[in-house]
Amino acid sequence: MMCDNGLIKTIHGHHSHLGWDNANTPVAHVAPGTTLSFECKDSADGHFTARSTVESVAAMPFDRINPVTGPIFVDGAEPGDILSVKIEEFTPSGFGWTANIPGFGLLADQFVTPALALWQYDTRTLAPAAFGEHARVPLKPFAGTIGVAPAESGTHSIVPPRRVGGNLDIRDITVGCTLYLPVEVAGALFSIGDTHAAQGDGEVCGTALESAMDVTLTLDVIKQTPLAMPRFSTPGPVTRHLDAAGYEVFTGIGSDLMSGARQALSGAIDWLVKTRNMPAEQAYMLCSVCGDLRISEIVDQPNWVVSFYVPRIVFE
Repeated sequence: MMCDNGLIKTIHGHHSHLGWDNANTPVAHVAPGTTLSFECKDSADGHFTARSTVESVAAMPFDRINPVTGPIFVDGAEPGDILSVKIEEFTPSGFGWTANIPGFGLLADQFVTPALALWQYDTRTLAPAAFGEHARVPLKPFAGTIGVAPAESGTHSIVPPRRVGGNLDIRDITVGCTLYLPVEVAGALFSIGDTHAAQGDGEVCGTALESAMDVTLTLDVIKQTPLAMPRFSTPGPVTRHLDAAGYEVFTGIGSDLMSGARQALSGAIDWLVKTRNMPAEQAYMLCSVCGDLRISEIVDQPNWVVSFYVPRIVFE
């Protein structure tokens, strides 16, 4: 959809909603192949500012978590089709935040005290952003929440991911990638939000480098091609921004993948505390914005191996 002046149509951030619901009124109808720009809010709906303090964590508006911009009705999209979403560009805001929110995150039972890190970064160069005095984190913008409406009636929480997408938090769905979503309702009813400037695989503390930004993308329809779950294609390497200096890697081994993930992450945090003189809460948040949880082995029963990768480049 192009405006009269030839510019890409912008879907403004006030056109947002807080739950997946196929009864939501579309904010625009577009033809397949349309390129749109979405104003996306951060996951706390703008609650945090450059002047926020750790006390702001307790005051977060939990009834406003993860607003998404939309929905967009794509003409001709029907159940059984695929909505193709090509990510064209991100226009970051330059401000972001990361928080430890009590009761949330992989090690919520161990980290019960609120913590907050505020970020400023260069929107032109996207140079690595300073994590206080401890590290500099390479940036890779992406949208954490991206999806279409489910067929089931009623309002569904925006927090858990679903077959139709939603809060996927996959950092590799970034510029140049195409995401394919199964369509369950007429028009697909596409929405996007929860933009991040950086995140590790796993988002282990529950938040990434949360940052409002605009996203430009192209929506298209692939007719009558059933898709069981979302998939995406990427044009090239996905970890080049982190690989250059290698990694420190910690493992968790046992019969339960969740326990293994917790063990591996705990090992990384302990190492950061001991070798980098970081407070544990800061180490936990740093792991969330740049460290990667990976399943290294899942076939040699009864025990599986989960690994946590800490990129050494953040300390250079």
